[in-house]
Order: sequence, then C-alpha cells, then structure tokens
Amino acid sequence: MPAAMEKEPLLQLRVFDLNCWAIRYLSKLRQERVQMIADTLSQESYDLVLLQEVWSEMDYCTLKQRLSACYPSSHYFRSGVIGSGLCVFSRYPILDTFLYQYSLNGYPYMLQHGDWFCGKSVGLLVLKIQEIVFNIYVTHLHAEYCREKDAYLPHRVVQAWELGQFVQHTSKAADVVLLGGDLNMHPEDVGIRLLRSWTGLRDSFTDAERFEGCEDGCTLVPDNCFTDKKELQPFPLGIRIDYILYKGQSNFAVKCDRLVTTTGKAPGKSIPYSDHEAVIATLYVRRHGEANALNSNTVDPALVDIMKEARTEVRVGLHAAQRQRYSSGRMAILALLLLLLQAMMGLSSLVGWASPQPFPKFSFSVLGSLAVLVLLVSGVLHIFHAIEVKVLQGTEDQMRLALQSLQDQLSAK
Repeated sequence: MPAAMEKEPLLQLRVFDLNCWAIRYLSKLRQERVQMIADTLSQESYDLVLLQEVWSEMDYCTLKQRLSACYPSSHYFRSGVIGSGLCVFSRYPILDTFLYQYSLNGYPYMLQHGDWFCGKSVGLLVLKIQEIVFNIYVTHLHAEYCREKDAYLPHRVVQAWELGQFVQHTSKAADVVLLGGDLNMHPEDVGIRLLRSWTGLRDSFTDAERFEGCEDGCTLVPDNCFTDKKELQPFPLGIRIDYILYKGQSNFAVKCDRLVTTTGKAPGKSIPYSDHEAVIATLYVRRHGEANALNSNTVDPALVDIMKEARTEVRVGLHAAQRQRYSSGRMAILALLLLLLQAMMGLSSLVGWASPQPFPKFSFSVLGSLAVLVLLVSGVLHIFHAIEVKVLQGTEDQMRLALQSLQDQLSAK
C-alpha cells in the first residue's frame, strides 16, 4: 500500500451529539436554548448532528426550519406516548431509517420519572458518503435515578444488550458504524462494557488523539447551572454518560482525531445549551489494504466475565419482577373474592335472607367501587409484570446461549 494512502484520510466526519433537555413546560429556558442550539449548528456546519430529548415535535420543526440550508436531510423518530426525543440532522442524504423500541423501559406507575412514556428506542439511519456506507445509530437509555439502589439497572442492562444485538444484526453491510447518545451509564458500568465488548465499538474519548473540554470527558458537570447538584455529590468532577462510539468494517478503519466537550455556558452566552454537555468528535475514515471486518474467530476472554456479570444483573431483575407479579396477582385475587362476597350478600338480600341490621348501602357501594378499582389496577400491574418477567427470561436465555458459544470458542483454541 502506498504510504500516502495510509497517511491521508479518505474522509473527515465531524459529529455533534447532545441531550437537549427540551421538555415542554418543565425544562428551564427551553425555547431560548433551542434557538441557541440552532444558531450554533448553523454556524459550525457539522456533518452529522445527533440529538436526544427533543420531546416536542414543534421544537424539531423549529430546528428543521432553521437548519435546512446547512443540513438538508433530517429525521425525527416517533415512539411511545410523548415520543422518543431522538432526531438527526445530516449534510448528506439519508437513504434509510428504522426505529427499534426497547422491550423494557421502566414502569408506567412511576410517573415522577416518566421514562416509560417516552418509549426509549434506538434510531438507525443509513448514509452513503463517497461510496462509503455508514450505519448511524442514535439512542437514549433509561435514566439512573439512584446509583446506590438502582431499581432500573436490570432494565438498562437489557437495553444495552438489545442495543448491542441491534447494532450487530443491522450493521453487517455497513462500512462504518457510529453510535451516539445519552447511554445513562458510567464508562465502567456493566452495560457500557457489555455493549462495547459485544459490538467492538470504540470510545471516542479514550481513542481521541486530542481532547478539549471537561476533565475525564464528563458530560454532567457541577459548573452547569441546570445540572442537579445532588446527583453529582458523589462525583465532584462530574460524570460521563454521553458517548460517541464507532468502528470500521470491511476495508475501512476509523480514528478519532479530536474530541471536544462544552464546559458549562455556551460560548458568548450566559446559559448552557442543556443540562448535559455536548460532545463533538472529528473522525477520520481510512481505507485498509485488507478486510478487518468482523474478526469472528477472535474472542476476548474478558467478554465472558462481562457477560456473566450482565446475566447476574438480569437475574436480579427477574427475581424482583417475579415477586411483583406475585404480589399484584394476589391483590387481584383478594379484590375479586371481595367482589364475590359482596355479590353473595346482595343476592341474599334480594331473596329475603338479609340480616336484621343490613350493611349500610353507601358503605356497601364504596367498598364495592374500591374493590373494582383495586381489581383493575392490580390486574393491569400483574399483566405488565408478567410481560416484564417474560422479557427478562428471554434476555437471560439469549445471554446464556451467547455465553455458551463464547466459552466453546475459547475452549476450541
């Protein structure tokens, strides 16, 4: 291979990723910040923009209108009750899109968190740039509300597994794979380790030749006036939960030349773009002389331990879901028995078997209405947790088979 071909990149790609925190009626200065984001994106002219938490389709339309000259192609991924919040803007034509909604995404009765109503998903779009096929993924995983007692950890591990499986099964024809988004996982968490090890995706922060921004690449930092300071008390420098991951396939290799994060206030402004910091990566795509695609015969022994750890977390979630299914089912049965008892008492009064001091009609009606309400609520919860149990069981089975395959490959060496 000529030396010039090895040194000169075939393509440079500038990628902008941001969780916009644009919740209607709840996020502070939402409209002003959306305008700031539009101004910055139109001035910088990135090749690809990956946004999360654009919950209002009106905000997406505002961005689309403002950015149409710089980014002629865009797509908004619709999902759940209020939307996935995911959207993409591109300088290059979007050839195809697809949305996969995660099987588990929190609980509908946890209204204060609201993740279930968002329909958390991963969006895929296909681009072709200079005859190079790109599979671009944008996602937002379930939030972590309490690190010490994280009730959603099994759901997030399932989401990380499904994300990895989705990337693996949909990217076989791609030359370059790129994933951006708010993964709501620290770099050392089992979910992100599973995702990276299973897919072979590289982390732009650890791989970057040059870095500018917050220490350790953190994207939730105390200097941001919108950040919840209580959440960051155990982490004085902040936490890194927003990522740009990538890998090259077939005859292509990808390298992160420069990674930048914003550091609180937007340049020249008195407020930040969001409660998250933006991540901006400059990627170089080069051509290899030989295919380096899948390396299907190479198995990292560490992946076996990661898989076992992830499977353990899924089992913990499975046991918890089984207990909740049992509790809600028992409550539904008790409510049904109470309704049957009331029906028998009502029939007895009709046939003249009523006691000398009949049960007060008002209290009888209130008790009956309460029993119906409990039956309906507990019945719905029982169905929901039954579905949760099935998904966790299915994921555990998939991990068991994958783990067995890995162990067989290692033992065959």
